[in-house]
Amino acid sequence: MKIAIGCDHAAFQLKEKLKIYLQSKAYELIDFGCYSEERADYPDYAHPVANAVESKEADFGLLLCGSGNGINMTANKHSGIRSALCWMAEIAELARLHNDANILTLPARFITEEEAKKCVDVFYTTKFEGGRHSDRVNKINEGC
Repeated sequence: MKIAIGCDHAAFQLKEKLKIYLQSKAYELIDFGCYSEERADYPDYAHPVANAVESKEADFGLLLCGSGNGINMTANKHSGIRSALCWMAEIAELARLHNDANILTLPARFITEEEAKKCVDVFYTTKFEGGRHSDRVNKINEGC
């Protein structure tokens, strides 16, 4: 599985830890930055990750910023992207089961490394349930 990953400066340290963790589980990563703790604007990283998922260059995405909000909002501007802001594994699981989320967003300043790993584990191994949820997911882009 190939995962596109991106973050701003506030999430750089957690991103680097999660990269090591994901690579240890044999995930292939495309790192769109940022590459240091120097100030960085989250849209500069959300757009390339969302583009990679949209174009099928990557199977899924992983985005991180301080609160998770800004980078998540930016990714969700892309048609076909369902980015889910998750801070616990249960929410990450439901995002996949019920919403067919294709990008996991984590709030680096409000989540422990341990909980972030749990979110990553469940998000990338949970399949979309389909059924009654398919109609709901299909309505997301209606009227856009």
